[in-house]
Amino acid sequence: MMTRRDALAVPVLSLLPGVVGAADAVDPTLVYTGGKKPTDVRLGPPKNLNGYFPFAVPKSKEAWAERRKLVRERVLVATGLWPLPDKTPLNAVIHGKIERDGYTVEKVFFASMPGHYVSGNLYRPLVKISTESDGKRPVILNPHGHWANGRFYQAGDAEVAKQLKTMAEGTPESAKYPLQARCAMLARLGFIVFHYDMVGVADSKAIPHREGFKDVQAELRGQNFMGLQTWNSIRALDFVETLPDADPKRIGVTGASGGGTQTFMLIAVDDRPAAAFPAVMVGTAMQGGCVCENCSGLRVDTGNVELAGIFAPKPLAMSGADDWTKEIMTKGLPELKQLYGMLGAAGNVAAKAWLQFPHNYAQPSRDFMYAWFNKHLQGKDGEVKELPFKPIPPKELSVYDAEHARPADELDAPRLRETMTKASDAQMAKLVPTDAASLKEFQRVVGTALAALVTDALPQEIVVIEGPKESKIDGHTMHRAVFGRRGENDAIPCAGLVNAKADKKKLVIWAHPQGKSSLFVNGKVAPAVKALTDAGFAVVSTDYLGVGELSFAKPPTVDRGYAGLTYGYNRPLLANRVHDLLTLVGFGKFLEAKSIAIVGWGAMGPAAILARALAGSAVTKLAADMNQFRFESIKDANDPMMLPGAVKYGGLPAFLALCAPGAALVHNHRGTASGKLPKAAYDASGAADQLTRAEDKLDDLKVVEWLVT
Repeated sequence: MMTRRDALAVPVLSLLPGVVGAADAVDPTLVYTGGKKPTDVRLGPPKNLNGYFPFAVPKSKEAWAERRKLVRERVLVATGLWPLPDKTPLNAVIHGKIERDGYTVEKVFFASMPGHYVSGNLYRPLVKISTESDGKRPVILNPHGHWANGRFYQAGDAEVAKQLKTMAEGTPESAKYPLQARCAMLARLGFIVFHYDMVGVADSKAIPHREGFKDVQAELRGQNFMGLQTWNSIRALDFVETLPDADPKRIGVTGASGGGTQTFMLIAVDDRPAAAFPAVMVGTAMQGGCVCENCSGLRVDTGNVELAGIFAPKPLAMSGADDWTKEIMTKGLPELKQLYGMLGAAGNVAAKAWLQFPHNYAQPSRDFMYAWFNKHLQGKDGEVKELPFKPIPPKELSVYDAEHARPADELDAPRLRETMTKASDAQMAKLVPTDAASLKEFQRVVGTALAALVTDALPQEIVVIEGPKESKIDGHTMHRAVFGRRGENDAIPCAGLVNAKADKKKLVIWAHPQGKSSLFVNGKVAPAVKALTDAGFAVVSTDYLGVGELSFAKPPTVDRGYAGLTYGYNRPLLANRVHDLLTLVGFGKFLEAKSIAIVGWGAMGPAAILARALAGSAVTKLAADMNQFRFESIKDANDPMMLPGAVKYGGLPAFLALCAPGAALVHNHRGTASGKLPKAAYDASGAADQLTRAEDKLDDLKVVEWLVT
């Protein structure tokens, strides 16, 4: 559908009697004249973790199911977990039981992947199991967050006194060891509790926290700290399911701060948890300040409230404090209540904010959590008050000792990443299409990944923002307008050319590094464009961010410490250019074009391939200069061709393979190893003759000759 933003109906652009006038003497394709300025929201300052991230609830269950699936897929791709890695043996070691009043504490370590170990403590109740449970107990996973030394956290005397004075804590023991207090109380309530380390904290020593996953190659491979920790949480679920006394149908997850992030990340990607309580992290303000809470592509058009909402309609409760979650009761909870109500589970979501306390997991909020899990995992209503407990000295909680040495095969970050890369490449190798069924699976996996990397799809509705304006030049009629998408506040200046021979239902999208001004050479229609219009095609082109009328727009400077802090909230420049090409495809669909072709010249060739891969059968033909480009060659996160995750999914050859069985001409790919995968896909589709390749760069008119044939 195409509409005007002032709600006035607009006929087909090329049929409109627009404003007729002489073409601009400098650039005949200019749309913004008379002092008007581009209004594209992407021209503003880039978003960052301190932005505003509201959650707009879809209008129906069906719309939410579609949105939920999309967001989950994007989360999995962003964390490098799409498709999920193969699950290797845990080889769990449990030892060193310590008895306390009503519970025991054991030491655990297991391999979440070869050479990488998760360490933690396992709390088990001593209370009698009810006959109704068949000898099985509910389980609570406890990721700890950014407390100093994690599960070994021990507050100093001044902090203990402060916590007691403000009534954030009820006893000196809980004030000194609040993380132990949480686990001990849950165990005394009848829960098995697994309290496990973040990477680089407490017993997890092989990889320093925040280090080892921040370089460009990690970005291109989709390898990040958040993904590693999310995988550790998934494997923690696997671990507790192996316990003979654990009930896999009654698993809860809770953590605060970074542990709150880990909580909602786990419930966003894994359906096994039955209840959750992410503390002081779900809100519309700051989204998480650590490398381990961010990764490229994660929050481009979503935020923590929606990420937590993926769990709906299962029981979800949250706490707020005098921090970035202080508005949870008015911004976040109402939308989640609306979502849960729409799903028929209004009583399954709750939140409370304790604004008298700063950022923490204070005892009042823990009491709220105990009651939540008691109700939803044990069927017991009523308030719960935390009991005093006898702490265990942190050094006695360590999982490694004289009899249980650190594993000899434990890997540091570079060696672990080598292992991850080999495993990922092996998964991709298995996806190489050999027949129709395997091609479908390749398209599902890699196509879903590409859509997530670009964070885009074909638009549902095109709107006209400026124009259209009509002018005559060099025997052609030119139409100039600004298009955008409903609800996205984008605005791309476009120019279209037709002559008397052109069929307005046959469209060529002209993607050029110089934007729409490339339609002309020395004031005349460019020879290749004229060849297209003489062959009966209408030609449309646009300016991209940083080009033509948008040349003043520079891509955001990528955070030097970690690119995920930039690309986690903003599309890369390449993805924005693909977005604009897809907008033009949407325009062609509105025109009900009989054919839509994309031709990508020079550096816009790769963008044209990505757009065609995402547009599917909406595009009839693709001609693209591969520009001898490889994602693997990118060395700087500020590279205009940067696309985090691209190498993991096979790079440009894999994205070209997604175009099968559509007609495609690619050239100028010498030395890019671009042949085997696309050929396999086209062979598997039964359309081997639809892929034409030339290692060297083709003359423009040769490309046009192929397009019009």
